[in-house]
Amino acid sequence: MNLEKFMFPCISKTLFGIECLGCGFQRSLHLLFQGNIEAAFTMYPAVFSSLFVMIMAGFYFFDSNRNYKKILLISLIINSVFMITGYYYKNFL
Repeated sequence: MNLEKFMFPCISKTLFGIECLGCGFQRSLHLLFQGNIEAAFTMYPAVFSSLFVMIMAGFYFFDSNRNYKKILLISLIINSVFMITGYYYKNFL
């Protein structure tokens, strides 16, 4: 089954021709689910930190017994650094 035809197009790339900071995440996640970890990281270096942020956001919203605010904020900052660095690496180097 070819899942790439069901992926959402990047609105920024479609309208303006410029890749956004999240371009490549869906394809990278698809590669990760196929077990190709190295290709997933090469496609989108922030794939692992983005998944961690999503997991922490899920804990933050669904587990009201604990306070995940600080770890969510720290993981968002780290993920932002990975996203910006990956964007710079893909487009300018």
